[in-house]
Amino acid sequence: MTARRLFAVGLLGMVFFQPLAAEPANAPALPIPHSNNAVARLTINGGTHFFSFMGLKGGKTFADISRDAFELDLKAGKWRALPDVPVPQGRLASIAVGLKGQIYLFGGYSVAADGTEVSAPDVYAFDPRTGSYAARAPIPVPVDDSVALPFNGRYIYLVSGWHEKDNVRLVQVYDRINDRWFRATDWPGAPVFGHAGGIVGNRFVIADGVTVLPGVTGKARFKLGDGAWMGKIDADHPEKIKWQRLPPHPGAPLYRMAATGASSGDKVIFAGGSETAYNYNGDGYDGTPANPSARTFAFNVKLGRWTDLGPKPQPSMDHRGLLEADGRFYTIGGMGQGGRVIGDVSGFTPPNGRGR
Repeated sequence: MTARRLFAVGLLGMVFFQPLAAEPANAPALPIPHSNNAVARLTINGGTHFFSFMGLKGGKTFADISRDAFELDLKAGKWRALPDVPVPQGRLASIAVGLKGQIYLFGGYSVAADGTEVSAPDVYAFDPRTGSYAARAPIPVPVDDSVALPFNGRYIYLVSGWHEKDNVRLVQVYDRINDRWFRATDWPGAPVFGHAGGIVGNRFVIADGVTVLPGVTGKARFKLGDGAWMGKIDADHPEKIKWQRLPPHPGAPLYRMAATGASSGDKVIFAGGSETAYNYNGDGYDGTPANPSARTFAFNVKLGRWTDLGPKPQPSMDHRGLLEADGRFYTIGGMGQGGRVIGDVSGFTPPNGRGR
């Protein structure tokens, strides 16, 4: 990659690249390395707290799928173990959202000794004050490897994802106040799993993921796609979404990136992932070893353009979310070089500059 590049993206404007400053991770690693773990953040007593739930431990077999949960007080720089998530087996590819003092955990899948994978309908609300989990209304169509987006302090949108044997187009919406589900306007592109996205106000951006090729069997049916879409939620009718196709982001498509909507600046930030689609143990579906990426980029929902932000300090993949604290963005765990499960809490600060 050159030190500076200029991209033209048609009618959506120009985007500029500036390299990220080399910054070390500045938070303690997870007590036990985990990958594909659900992550979320909350503000508690004025301080930022990060959470990690379930995922895959270092052995990377079905027996290493975890029910562990941890909480990091970012200011104190200390992790504490939380009660295990109350599921009979651990979960992979779950998704978590911190909202109104609770962490909401959605779906995921289990893997049996014979390799059978089952999408889970489970939904739990975790209360960090009491350390307790409360079962909530299950997902109508269980999904894993989905994207979860909070809106208006009340609703959480699960967009596309994998259900048992194929992807679904569904956008399933959880109403945390009434503990009920309803459907929103379907995902307009090819349904995907392992995609990533974030929300700013009532607009969200989702990119990439793996599609299923029709009429193809076995692992060859999985194809990494470069589709990107922006959805605009109707604030008066949360079941209505107006979709807009976006150009692909800078660079090759990526699988299981980390992403989130930034707290300021109208941007959705993406980081890491892999240019190879892979099974839960990090082995590529096409037999090619999956390697982690250090790429970061953003989409500005008001200006309508992508920006390449340059590499983050540490390549990583197999993420379920990107967490922000004071303008800095963090991945928690994941896989590093050689498919090694890591516990690093790796932060980066996007550069200031034009095009963002």
